[in-house]
Amino acid sequence: MRLSWLLLAVLLAGLGKQADSASTTPPQPPGPRALPSMPKEGRVTVLRVHGTIDLGLAPFVERVVKGLSENDILVLDINTLGGRVDAAIVIRDSLLHAKGKTVAWINPRAISAGALIALSCDVIAVASGATIGAATPVQAGEGGQMKPVEEKVVSYMRKEMRATAEAKGRKGEIAEAMVDADAEVPGLDEKGKLLTLDGGQALAWGIAEISATDEGTLLAALGRGAMEPDAIRRPSLSWAEKVARFLSDPVVSGLLMTIGMLGVLIELYSPGHGVSLGIGLLCLGLFFFGHHVVKLAGWEEMLLFVVGVGLVAFEVLVPGHVLPGVVGVLCIVTSLVLALVNMKHVPTRVAWDMGWLPDAITTVSGSIVLTFAAAWGIIKFLPSTRAGKPLVLRTALSGASAGPDHGISTDQVGEALTDLRPVGKVLVAGSRIDAVAERGYVAKGARVRVVRSEGGRVVVRHLEPEAGQGDGKEQG
Repeated sequence: MRLSWLLLAVLLAGLGKQADSASTTPPQPPGPRALPSMPKEGRVTVLRVHGTIDLGLAPFVERVVKGLSENDILVLDINTLGGRVDAAIVIRDSLLHAKGKTVAWINPRAISAGALIALSCDVIAVASGATIGAATPVQAGEGGQMKPVEEKVVSYMRKEMRATAEAKGRKGEIAEAMVDADAEVPGLDEKGKLLTLDGGQALAWGIAEISATDEGTLLAALGRGAMEPDAIRRPSLSWAEKVARFLSDPVVSGLLMTIGMLGVLIELYSPGHGVSLGIGLLCLGLFFFGHHVVKLAGWEEMLLFVVGVGLVAFEVLVPGHVLPGVVGVLCIVTSLVLALVNMKHVPTRVAWDMGWLPDAITTVSGSIVLTFAAAWGIIKFLPSTRAGKPLVLRTALSGASAGPDHGISTDQVGEALTDLRPVGKVLVAGSRIDAVAERGYVAKGARVRVVRSEGGRVVVRHLEPEAGQGDGKEQG
């Protein structure tokens, strides 16, 4: 009897060890995914996605994707270490809604933003030495050093990666582990490390479907091996996209913003020149064109800027209201900030935590300060220079019609019969004559003093009446 109990105990112990061994055995890779059905007719387009994923790449890829038909195949030849998350999200959204079949050929790496783009495709092919993963976003810290982003941004990207992978039938937990070091895939990675797969692992775990060492091997696997090289479309950037990439560069866009606002400000201060206004509007037009093409500035931002300039102009030309000027400045600042940040594809909190929104506010604020500093310098010093006198004073005087010599002398006091912007009519010594304001705008009815007389034209300075007296003291 004891022998029977002993044998039973040994048997149960052995079964328990087998169960424990089975429970600790890591999951086995599921193997490569089955290649989805590929169209046998239609165009094949190969698009290089090499280097940094920047704002200029997004409209290029989006344009190519929109041109696909149901029988077309688009191959993205990917070799990137990442780049702008907002640009990658724009590309991701366009790929998920593509009419034709999309193929990501990792040749040889799709890191960070590149991983999101690759997971957006119907098929992933890996070249020799391929890697995909390490997609957690980072931002520039002090001294240009990269630092981790807020947990909210990691959480957002984790959801984006999982949703993208699952939309194409891939394992969402593997995509999450590429973003969040706390995510763990049993048998593949361990907690505390970001996941990066090599080509063999991508195939074994169902992330990739094809191994292709070269383009010919890839096309053969897709059922298009008989195609002539000339039959493959290889689109390139359009002139507008090339110009937009240049204009959206932070340094270039900052200069365009400053010069544009400076030109408009000078025209508002001393209207009638036209040259400064033309240069200002041209620079601002280039600024908004570049940012519109790269999917940052929409028509809403442009309209908001125009409304803001209109309100500021109204305040300058018809002073005394204050509110239109304040609202106009807020509209201008808001439109410029929004034109620097992609708020349509990235939530506001993510744009803030990634540093894009604070950087945009800093850029616009610095540009405004620089604009007013430059305007002050021009108004203060340019009129006294040899080159500035013809540009500032004589140009303004040319707007006043010449007339007979009324014998007007310096220091005589008169009254503005019309607004001087800067040219208008004044009444001095009983004579109605053309005049130009020495500085800025003079309202109708204001008292003025003659500071210079040139035949039938005079230059006047605005006077501010003293309390209780009819005459006044010179303003400023």
